Amino acid sequence: MTKEIDLSKIISKDLLIVDSVSESKQEVLLELAKLLEKKEYITNAVNFLDDVYLRESEGITGIGNGIAIPHGKSKAVKKTTVAIAVLKNEINWETLDEKGVKVVILFAVQDTDATTTHILLLQQVAILLANDNFLDSLKEVSSVDQLYEIFVNEK
Repeated sequence: MTKEIDLSKIISKDLLIVDSVSESKQEVLLELAKLLEKKEYITNAVNFLDDVYLRESEGITGIGNGIAIPHGKSKAVKKTTVAIAVLKNEINWETLDEKGVKVVILFAVQDTDATTTHILLLQQVAILLANDNFLDSLKEVSSVDQLYEIFVNEK
């Protein structure tokens, strides 16, 4: 049996954005990284983004169905967490289904968590993303509260 992570301990309402007006992958990643820095989950947005782009160069993080899950294991991360942006409009992203992205789930992972928490977190979110009802709800959220609720209450 896989150990589950309580997503309410990882996902914080102050790291959720609904109706982001970012128009590109770079813009939305910067928007989320700046939010992580402002809320003190990371020490430096630029250093963190360097690690995210390093990971991006290793393989596609657009998993299809309008979802991208970029992630960075970084010394800049103080506390492993997830920042999420639901975009007002789809943006271009390298994806498995070659379609645009509407939801970006950015994992910020401490170097020390790289093997355990990171894998469990990705696994748990992947299970949620395999659920069509969850995906539909995710793309239709209209508030931060609603976005938070579907992540922490979905089973």
